[in-house]
Amino acid sequence: MGHSHHFHLDQGDHSITVNVGPGRAGEVELLVDGKVVAYQKDHSAGMNVLTGELPEEPVHPFRVLLRQPHLVPSMPRCTLELDGVEQPMPERLVL
Repeated sequence: MGHSHHFHLDQGDHSITVNVGPGRAGEVELLVDGKVVAYQKDHSAGMNVLTGELPEEPVHPFRVLLRQPHLVPSMPRCTLELDGVEQPMPERLVL
């Protein structure tokens, strides 16, 4: 059984966090400033996409790309896509 993964990135005055539940089918939460803005009951191998908005005037939409390898069990990769630019989200240790 796999373990949970937590990805985090500060974007301006906002924090963006992605929590991925254990295993290949664990739930996924997208949080902005500590509040859940998107949720998937499970994720699958391949690409999973979550969308959110930064609470600014006007709101600033973004996407998070969660890549789960197909063939080899390994940790997922998470990328923030904002204004057409992709930025890797580093995994952080949560105790």
